[in-house]
This record gives sequence, structure tokens and C-alpha cells, in this order.
Amino acid sequence: MKYPKEIVLKDCTEVIIRQLAEEDEDALRRFYGTIPEEDRWYMRLDVRDPAVIRSWVQDREVVISIIAVAAGEIVAHARLHTHKYGCYHHQGRIRIIVQPDYRQKRLGSWMILDLIHVAMEKGLREVRADFVVGVEQAAIESANRLDFFKKALLENFIIDPQGRLHDLLIMTKQLHKDWGDF
Repeated sequence: MKYPKEIVLKDCTEVIIRQLAEEDEDALRRFYGTIPEEDRWYMRLDVRDPAVIRSWVQDREVVISIIAVAAGEIVAHARLHTHKYGCYHHQGRIRIIVQPDYRQKRLGSWMILDLIHVAMEKGLREVRADFVVGVEQAAIESANRLDFFKKALLENFIIDPQGRLHDLLIMTKQLHKDWGDF
């Protein structure tokens, strides 16, 4: 994947997508500070913990991170988590978060496509994304458009900040050797 990449969102906003660099640590921390608590709640890790951000910035072999930058600020962060060893070595897990003002503009789709390309380059056979049903509906629809399919539905598996239960939808996408098979 060649970076930086300039893209234009559907509202004509110009954004640059590039790999996360070590010097982005403070900017990435600021970015996660702009994400509402109700969105951060559903993340697996506490992104307010500086050690979490530092690990993403420093470990570029297992966690491949890309960011979207607009007007000099990070507006989205996408990660591909991989495994070097074991029964999951052929799979990657995608996670993305987009600042609220940049949602519904296809930025997430651009970034997921880039991570799919990276996963293909790494020789992965499959990527996985998990979604909270009823909370991440737009992301589920985007994943469907990118040929992710339902792998499992874990009913009443996630608890929201108010204590309500939600289903967790696990979706996967089979990868091919090249884009011709896409």
C-alpha cells in the first residue's frame, strides 16, 4: 500500500490516509479524547490509557494502524490486528473508529478497503470485524457492502453503559490472492 493517499469524501472534504507514525502518539491521544464516551464504551481497550496508544504506535508488526488526517488533525483510526503464531495466524481482526463529524461520508469504507489490501499483502485468508447490533448499524451496512458475511451472532453478549444487553455480530470476509478475485 502506498501512503500517503489523498481522498475526497462524499461531502467533498479532503482527507489524507497514511500509516500511523511514532510522532503521532500525542495526536492519536487527542483524537480519542474527541470520541464520545458512549462510543469508547464498546472498545475492547481503554483508549484513554496512554500505554494502549503507545503500544499501537510502537508495535507495527502485530497491529497495523492507519489514520485519516483532515485540517491537520486525526479524524479516524483503523487497525488490523494480526497473529504471528498459532491457530489464528491466518486471520486478522479489523477495528475502526471515526470521529462523529466524519461519519456517514464513506471514510470508514476507504480505510477498511486499505486494511483489506494490507491483509492480502500479508497473506491472510480472512479478516474479522465485530459489531454491536443496534449501536453500529451503519458500520454493519458498510461491512455488508464490502462482502463481509455474518459468521456468528452472540445474543445478549454486550452490556451498554445503562446495563442493557445487546447482541454481538461477528462478520468475516474471505480474502483472495489478488484484487482480480475480489
